[in-house]
Amino acid sequence: MSTAPGGPRALSLETLVRLRRGRPSGSRTPDTPRRLSVPEGMMAPLGCDAVGTPTRLGPLLMPRMPRVGCVYADEAHWWWIVPSDSDHALRWPAPTRYATGALVAGSPGVPGLIHQPAGILPYTPPIPLYLAVCRLTGTAPAWSRPVIA
Repeated sequence: MSTAPGGPRALSLETLVRLRRGRPSGSRTPDTPRRLSVPEGMMAPLGCDAVGTPTRLGPLLMPRMPRVGCVYADEAHWWWIVPSDSDHALRWPAPTRYATGALVAGSPGVPGLIHQPAGILPYTPPIPLYLAVCRLTGTAPAWSRPVIA
């Protein structure tokens, strides 16, 4: 659906869902969310979300990954860039934090880039990251948990 130049812009259902998911829930904090930006020269054709892991887990996760994408760090978390919707039908185990749109809130400082992969894609593969986080936190992956009827 198109509109005349300068007229209202129609938003797709997908865009509206992404906007809603990116909005913080509950009460607002004075902390301004920060978007982790992809370094210049890199492309993010699948969009970007971020998975935050406690800083202590970062060095343990790095060697377990078949590929490490862009990783940002602040005092409390390492933020791994993953394709958008890497949380679809998947509950990331505590103490990880999932940031839709790579919009990081509640960070004690501005996360800085600590790892940039060779090539043009910024992504860490989400399934190996998820499995490594599950292993390090002692959490069974969601699909291996017993189903209670």
